[in-house]
Amino acid sequence: MSVNDLATHIGKPAPSVSQHLAKLRMARLVRTRRDGTTIFYSVDNDHVRQLVTDAVFNAEHAGPGIPGHHRDASDLALLHAETPG
Repeated sequence: MSVNDLATHIGKPAPSVSQHLAKLRMARLVRTRRDGTTIFYSVDNDHVRQLVTDAVFNAEHAGPGIPGHHRDASDLALLHAETPG
């Protein structure tokens, strides 16, 4: 994902996102790929991917309502319950 795409997705200024990503790159938590003037970022490995997933799930529990990752599972369970067979 590019810096601008990520910044738009999370609603933060691109320069701020870029600075944070640079620190993550220096820590070898993300890797980069350049295409012209655009730099794309991705997590470096499955361990980092799991760390990010766990952090997002934890943050979802801090907010009001049913966390998104539980809602998705509930929706899937309802779908299976309504499907004949």
